[in-house]
Amino acid sequence: MKCRVRLPLADFAVDVDVETSARAVGVFGASGAGKTSLLECVAGWRRPASGRVEVNGRVLFDDAARVDVPRADRGVGYVPQDGLLFPHWTVERNLRAAARGRGVPEDALATAIEVLELAPLLARDVATCSGGERQRVALGRALASKPDVLLLDEPLGALDRPLRRRVLPYLVRATRAFDLPLLFVSHDATEVQAVCDHVVVLERGRVVAEGDPASVLGAAERAGTDFENLLSGTVRVGEDGCALELGGGVRVEVPARDAIDGAPGLYGLRADDVLLAREAPRGLSARNVLEAVVEALDADGQDVLATARLVGAGDPAEDVAGPNTDASQRAPRLRASLTAASVRELGIAAGARVFLVFKTQSCHRLG
Repeated sequence: MKCRVRLPLADFAVDVDVETSARAVGVFGASGAGKTSLLECVAGWRRPASGRVEVNGRVLFDDAARVDVPRADRGVGYVPQDGLLFPHWTVERNLRAAARGRGVPEDALATAIEVLELAPLLARDVATCSGGERQRVALGRALASKPDVLLLDEPLGALDRPLRRRVLPYLVRATRAFDLPLLFVSHDATEVQAVCDHVVVLERGRVVAEGDPASVLGAAERAGTDFENLLSGTVRVGEDGCALELGGGVRVEVPARDAIDGAPGLYGLRADDVLLAREAPRGLSARNVLEAVVEALDADGQDVLATARLVGAGDPAEDVAGPNTDASQRAPRLRASLTAASVRELGIAAGARVFLVFKTQSCHRLG
């Protein structure tokens, strides 16, 4: 995806230049940062003053070459925050309406219904659906048109936090199943990390950070209990339970319910569910006791967010964050929420060897 856009707004100008080979790109930032305006330039709802937009090798806009593909011909599947469904129509009629004029691709429609678990809703009027169900229908409608690129503008933003977390697994599964180029606007760091391979952080229309979502958004988040770790790996089901194999030879025990051996797994773990110890604890019911090295402490008043790199199998703790370690072989980071008093009493500082402790049931499945 290549997106070089300049678009003057009332208070500032959206001025970005992004080029990435990532399939799923997140656009992160506070309200009013220019995220939606950028998305609308890609969709064709807004015409940039200058620039070039290229998705999957296809040029959608180039002012120098006088290219401006009409909105209807861009092959865009667009999901706005409010869904824009027809409330007096059934769910099935809404799904089929998306492909009007292009013909309904039955394979895409069937896949969307299956992945988003919409079959029980097909005969219902959209007006009778819950907020989470309506967002699943809106996503299904976009996917049923078999688009060339999927644009999601805060698709879960109208839902409260618990409901967003319940709908997020559907979003993750759908984007994996269709494997489309994706531009995902959100101000929720957990959602961006779960869905995207690359993230661009905007402030007043300009890119202030860009790269791997876990690293970029982890550095951007302030201390506190709202931060959620994302654990991604391969599920392994055995006689003794269920584990998630992460990078660097690290295994995390996760709930076994609905787990499929060998399948990709995505789990969330809140920072305030992670305990930190200076010595390996014994006699605990918590099944996850993972050795780690503290990399950073981000303080916000009396709250501290500790970032620690897990120690992989056979990887000496003192070398875990070493400059000569190949990044692809490193074990992942986890973040734990602490109080400033705990940090002082335990003598925790960057480079300290610690143990991260959390219960199996603290890991909740996201996809």
